[in-house]
Amino acid sequence: MNDHHLFENYKRGLKREKKIVLFWQLTILIAFFSLWEIASRLYWIDPLLFSSPSKVFDLLVTRFANGSIFNHLQVTLFETIIGFIIGTIGGILIATSLWSSARFANIMGPYLVVLNAMPKVALGPILIVALGPGYLSIIAMGFIISVIVTTLVVYSAFNEVDPNYEKVLRSFGASRWQCFKEAIFPAAMPAMISTLKVNVGLSWVGVIVGEYLVSKQGLGYLIIYGFQVFDFTLVMSSLVIIAVLAAIMYKLVEKLERWLIRNRNT
Repeated sequence: MNDHHLFENYKRGLKREKKIVLFWQLTILIAFFSLWEIASRLYWIDPLLFSSPSKVFDLLVTRFANGSIFNHLQVTLFETIIGFIIGTIGGILIATSLWSSARFANIMGPYLVVLNAMPKVALGPILIVALGPGYLSIIAMGFIISVIVTTLVVYSAFNEVDPNYEKVLRSFGASRWQCFKEAIFPAAMPAMISTLKVNVGLSWVGVIVGEYLVSKQGLGYLIIYGFQVFDFTLVMSSLVIIAVLAAIMYKLVEKLERWLIRNRNT
């Protein structure tokens, strides 16, 4: 009975903590937009350059009402999701290949370090020339920015798994692949889930940069177009949409994390 009360108190404590966190998150968000609006109206900041929440809201309502924003939104979202998926899967597959062959890992190690240090944005013009000014080059930007980080993080997680797991399985006659499937991969799952969260941001960066360089549609294109015609409300509106979509993707990854953890423990 005492344990039951302790558990109930623990659950109530968690719910109370979630409410407190949500309260402060909303408070900070409201305070930010309120301060932005006040600063713009009182000319603490240049309203031409920084616009204001009310102008952004009016523009978004108008654009969504006439449907002119939907095509740009769908294009960017499609490119980001595809880049996110293939970057994550590609990184895990490369990390698996590195773990499966120590020689291959030693050969590729310096190149991975160099590629990780290299500013991937600089590869944008090369990708455009090689792949053409279309979806493929933009998706490739999202892929390149996320795949290297995924590879390094996941490969490091594979190597940090307690070697005793593999030794125990080996003692029962398990093959290297069986050791990987039954011990290494599951043990590295938390690191892979953390990589998913990082890749949400990286994929958006890659796609938006790609749209800066080549696209004639998408949210990145709207940002560049807004700068060209000095419509900074359009720029801010596009940034707000990107922030909202990135937050939604992050929350979906968190739900996937909870689902994987729950199924892993059952």
